[in-house]
Amino acid sequence: MIELATLVLVGLVILVVVAAFSLAAFLIHAVVWLVLLPFRLIMGLLFLPFLILKFVIGGLLLVVVMPIVAIATAVGLLAAAIAVAIPLLPFLIVGWALYLLLRSSAPVAVP
Repeated sequence: MIELATLVLVGLVILVVVAAFSLAAFLIHAVVWLVLLPFRLIMGLLFLPFLILKFVIGGLLLVVVMPIVAIATAVGLLAAAIAVAIPLLPFLIVGWALYLLLRSSAPVAVP
């Protein structure tokens, strides 16, 4: 019974130590974040024109590149469809020949 109490006590001590280190790390992180917040805000305002320029250039590139990408996608899909259809051509030819053969041998209904 003493071993169980010792294990529980050791577990609680470990839990308290981990909680204390976690709290200390959180407090240090919060203080550093608050100290550096003004610098982050100033840098954000200084780099705002570059961010706007990035979005404008990105929008222009989107307008220019999107049709090219759409055409390339259409060509790629067409090539994939042809690549799948070419090996099936013999079956299509045999099916077409059977259709013609069976259609010509069907009795004609006379009205």
